[in-house]
Amino acid sequence: MNLTANKKTLALSGVLLGAIAAVLAYMGNPKNMAMCIACFIRDTAGAMKLHQAAVVQYVRPEIIGIICGAFLIAVVTKEYRSTAGSSPMVRFVLGMIMMIGSLAFLGCPLRMVLRMAAGDLNAYVALIGFVAGVFTGTLALKRGFSLGRAYTVDKASGTVLPIAMVVLFVLSLTTTLFVSSEKGPGSMHAPVLIALIGGLLFGAIAQKCRSCFAGCVRDIILMKNFDLLTIVGGIFVVMVIYNIATGNFNLSFTGQPVAHAQHIWNILGMYAVGFAAVLAGGCPLRQLVLAGQGSSDSAVTFLGLFVGAAFCHNFGLAGVAAAAATADAPAVAGGPGINGQVAVIACIVILFIIGFMPKNKKN
Repeated sequence: MNLTANKKTLALSGVLLGAIAAVLAYMGNPKNMAMCIACFIRDTAGAMKLHQAAVVQYVRPEIIGIICGAFLIAVVTKEYRSTAGSSPMVRFVLGMIMMIGSLAFLGCPLRMVLRMAAGDLNAYVALIGFVAGVFTGTLALKRGFSLGRAYTVDKASGTVLPIAMVVLFVLSLTTTLFVSSEKGPGSMHAPVLIALIGGLLFGAIAQKCRSCFAGCVRDIILMKNFDLLTIVGGIFVVMVIYNIATGNFNLSFTGQPVAHAQHIWNILGMYAVGFAAVLAGGCPLRQLVLAGQGSSDSAVTFLGLFVGAAFCHNFGLAGVAAAAATADAPAVAGGPGINGQVAVIACIVILFIIGFMPKNKKN
C-alpha cells in the first residue's frame, strides 16, 4: 500500500500512528509520553548505565521496534538501500544538538504534538520555536547548505544498527546487564511485547508514509505542500479524542506531566531541534526510520542522539519537570539549569556556523 498516494492515505497513516500511541499510553507508558523518540532513547541510554539518572532508565522496546519495523518493511517493499558517506561527523553533532534541545523542552517534536493534544499550552509555546528553527534551516538550504552526497555501500552496512537493536532487546530480556527505574517516568511502560509490536508497526507505517515533523513544516515553507502535515493532523486528532475520553485532557500551563513553563527555554530548545532537523534531513523519528531502511549516515545521527542523552544527564544539561509544593518539598519551577541554558545557546551558535558558514565550492 502506497501511503503517500494522496492526502486520504496520509491522513489514514496519521490516524494509525495516533492509535498506536494511544494504545501504548493506555497500556502504561507515561502520560503525554506515549511515544517520544528523545525520551525513549534517553531511557535506553540510562538502562545501559551511560547516565545515572535513576528515574529515566529502561530499555524501551519502541525504539528497537521503530528501527526494525522500518528495516523489515523496506526490505519487503524493496526500498532498502545501504548508503553512507554524507558528512557523518556533522550528522553526529546534529544528533547531539537535537537531543540537547529536546531535553531542554522535555520532548521531541513527536512528543510536542502529543503534549499539545493533551492541552499542554507549554507545547504550543514550544511550537513557535520549532517552526522558527525549521524556517531558519530552510534559509540555510536556500543558501546552498548540503551535507553532501551519500553513496551506495555494501548491503551489510545498513543492517548493523537493526541487528544491534535485536541483540540489545534479547540481552535486555535474558540478562541483568541493564537497569530499570523503580520510580519516575522510566518505571512507567507498556508490557514488553505490546511495546515492541507498537514500535514495529509505528516504524513500518512511518517508513511508508515518510513521516517527519520537521519535514512537514519545511515543505510548507519551501513548496507550500501540506501533505506531511496531514499525517501530523491525524496523530493530533486521535490523541485529542483519546485524552478527552480518558480524562487526560488539561488545557493549561500548569499541572502537566513531565513539563515546565520556562517559556524562553521551551522556545529555544525546540528552535535548536527544528534547525538541526532540517540540516540533518529529518527529525529524530525520521532519523530512526532512515537508519532502519539502510542509511548509515542516519545511524550516526542516532548515535549522536544516544550520546547526547548521556551528556545531558551526566553534565546537568537536561531540563527538570515542574512540580507543585508538597508538605516535604517546595515547588519546583522546572526547566534547564544554567548548564543546560548555556548548552542550548551554544548549540544554536554551532547550528548557525554549520548552516551558514561559507562552503568550499569544490566540495
